Amino acid sequence: MSLYSNHAGNPKVKTIRNSIIFIALLLFALATIFPIYFMFISSLGDPVEAGAVSYSIFPTKVSFASFKFFFDYSEYSYRWLLNSLIVAVTVTVSNVIFASMAGYAFSKLRFRGRGFLFGLLLMSMMIPYQVTQVPLYILVVNVFHLQDTYSALIMPGLVTVYNIFLAKQFMSSIPNEIMESAKIEGCSQFQIYLRIILPLSKTVMAVMAILTFMDSWNTFFWPLLVTNTMEMQTIQVGLKNFRFANTTYIAPMMAGATISALPMFILFFSLQRYFLEGVTVGAVKG
Repeated sequence: MSLYSNHAGNPKVKTIRNSIIFIALLLFALATIFPIYFMFISSLGDPVEAGAVSYSIFPTKVSFASFKFFFDYSEYSYRWLLNSLIVAVTVTVSNVIFASMAGYAFSKLRFRGRGFLFGLLLMSMMIPYQVTQVPLYILVVNVFHLQDTYSALIMPGLVTVYNIFLAKQFMSSIPNEIMESAKIEGCSQFQIYLRIILPLSKTVMAVMAILTFMDSWNTFFWPLLVTNTMEMQTIQVGLKNFRFANTTYIAPMMAGATISALPMFILFFSLQRYFLEGVTVGAVKG
């Protein structure tokens, strides 16, 4: 008996099955989208304290006062967005460059200890992120004295093992015959990487860019540790300033969260074609 049957001889069973699948997928989609919808609806309320907020699934009043309150609340509101943009863009670009270089080296170059080094990198992926925060904080703050600087926010994420692994696996599928032809034509290793490997790896680089930008933009814990002043805070850390000891300004906080989500939506929809191609690469062979 096959794993999947299209019930070609029984249209009624096929209709019931498809209806169940459709309802299940619809419920899953609604559960995924609802927090984003609630965030946006809440941001359209008046900038009042949490105790005075009336929560509703549907907006009872549409007002952009909370967005104005978000920018007027602090002189650093725009600076938070700029800091996040600087950190996320720098980390994304450095990851695409360095991870693609490392992926090319591990996939196409033959050198002693290659397997050991790659295995060591894979082992480091198994260490929880939270475990490394204390020694990383001591190294950045106490040894290098980089607290409250862009260097402290950017350096730990210049390149990630996951992106190296992603690049290596993708580049391993590129035929070696292309490289051999380029060598015959007199290309150096760097020319092969720059003119052949990179153009063929646009898909995986787009995937790395999307995932890295989203991860860097949404990071909260590390910027909270290494920033002391409001001037150097990122948008995710800056949003906590709307919460006080006795109350929280929900609508302005949601307005800030909505604004902070816009760059991720723009990036994803602008690169979604490459992202979807990256997800399906290797899924079908032959």
